[in-house]
Amino acid sequence: MKQWRKFSQFFSFVWRISPSLVFLVMAAALLPSAQAALNMFLPKLLIDELTGACRAQSLLLYGGAIAGSNLGIALLQNVVKRGRSVRSIYVTHMTYRAIAEKSMKLPFANLESAKCLDLKERAIFGMVNQDALYDMIDSVAVLLQSIATILTALVVLLGLSPILVLLLIACIAGNLAAQAKMMQAQLAHYQSLIPVNRKFEYYLQLCAESSVQKDVRLYGMRGLFMERIRMYMQESTERMETFMKKNGRFEGFCSILNDLQSALAYGYAGLRVLGAFAGKAPVSLGSLTMYVSAAASFSKSATALGAQAVRVVAMLGYLDPFLEFMALPDQASQSGARPFPGQIDSISFEHVSFRYPESDAFVLRDVSFEIHGGEKISIVGLNGAGKTTLVKLLCRLYEPQEGRICINGVDILEYDREQYLAAVAAVFQDYKLFAFSIDENITGKQAGSDLVGSGSVIRRVGLGEKMAELDDGIYTLIGKNYDEKGIELSGGERQKIAIARALYKNAPLVILDEPTSALDPLAEAEIYENFNALIGDKTALYISHRMSSSVFCDRILLLENGTVAAFDTHAALMQKKDGLYYKLFDAQAKNYRKEG
Repeated sequence: MKQWRKFSQFFSFVWRISPSLVFLVMAAALLPSAQAALNMFLPKLLIDELTGACRAQSLLLYGGAIAGSNLGIALLQNVVKRGRSVRSIYVTHMTYRAIAEKSMKLPFANLESAKCLDLKERAIFGMVNQDALYDMIDSVAVLLQSIATILTALVVLLGLSPILVLLLIACIAGNLAAQAKMMQAQLAHYQSLIPVNRKFEYYLQLCAESSVQKDVRLYGMRGLFMERIRMYMQESTERMETFMKKNGRFEGFCSILNDLQSALAYGYAGLRVLGAFAGKAPVSLGSLTMYVSAAASFSKSATALGAQAVRVVAMLGYLDPFLEFMALPDQASQSGARPFPGQIDSISFEHVSFRYPESDAFVLRDVSFEIHGGEKISIVGLNGAGKTTLVKLLCRLYEPQEGRICINGVDILEYDREQYLAAVAAVFQDYKLFAFSIDENITGKQAGSDLVGSGSVIRRVGLGEKMAELDDGIYTLIGKNYDEKGIELSGGERQKIAIARALYKNAPLVILDEPTSALDPLAEAEIYENFNALIGDKTALYISHRMSSSVFCDRILLLENGTVAAFDTHAALMQKKDGLYYKLFDAQAKNYRKEG
């Protein structure tokens, strides 16, 4: 029942993408079965005519029917095969797209969960390495074809001898059991290879990444990389060798059973022609060809049925992680229904505690504070104090285990998710730019759509002169991965584009989580000074490893070991010379004076 449920889920997925493929699979199954049935009956009529009246008109009719039916069905099969191949490739590509879309719809916490990431890797492994989707479609077509052919041959063979049918079924049952064992061994083998292949591919991909080559070459790590690749390749080869030996024994046993089926069918039909069985009337040569053809088709199709049934179960095993991954709940399903008001009058954390999934340690514990609309707040603290975690909670990337976060007195989880996220612009330390144009990286939309261009915010962050130097200006592609005309930007230029993206969104809440780490202190100070002017009366939260940025803020939220240690102005906190804030600020100021 469990396998049937997975089977129905798979074909429901295929049907949603391409209903025509389902019909093509059915056609691909029925056409060979129709051809097998015609090749059982028409040759019998032809041979009986040759050994009987031998009428020219009947000979031409039967001969023409055999040739015409085979030619017509062969042409139809080629048309169906071509259509099925095209649609199968389309469904495969759409499946990859579905995995990508699903990844973007999942709750953010899932994307940092080792369990979920492993599930996604296993889903992709089944699709890419085992080509499970295409094999499943192909196996189902052969499965249906085998069933139809068996039913046709069974009707013929039961007229010859029910005992012969039982003997053939016994051979097929043994064949099926052997193939089931073989496919179970194969599935277990490939599942055991997944962790080995992941390690192998990790080191192999690193060898091709330009970003790591400086360290690899400067520190002579080439030998270490190649040794790891050799080690995992050898482990994979040894596992494969063990499996292939076992697989060879299974295949040898199946070959013996197949030969036995043919010997039984041909031997019994031949003896019937010779009249070797008392009480059994001899059969004609035409009937002999029909029975032999039926027996051969029955044995071949029954063997194929067993093989494909086992193969379908194996493919479901490979597709199971994919079906499980696609069944994970979307982030959208956790959305509230309340419309977001569009402006922010207050932000409050009320006894918020949080720990990451699969962890027992709380990163934030009983955090409470309130921010007024339009305030500029600096969040500071030692590494690991919970600064980034706090803003991730505010961005609804995670949900607190205890307490609640409110905007305008309403729990943020009650707001419509899409409307809420539209009101938040954030630049994280690990921000990403993509192989799109500069304009597309900022607007998040395809170039040429009916949008206000990004030129204005580009100038506001100080990149106007840089854009003027480029032949394609803001439509220049970032990076040379896909286009030699692309541009490689400096760290500071990339960070300014990330900040421009936040400005372009024009959200009432702006968050900067150490996005200026690649800038020198003067450039960073300039960014923060200008940023305050750029965002106007919007609410802003700043996290910076440089304490001087706090001077430009209305208040400072000091976190220590996941709790609020202080929340006050810069001037007030500097008066507490025994406090953590004063110590951090003073220590950094001394370092800058030494550097100067």
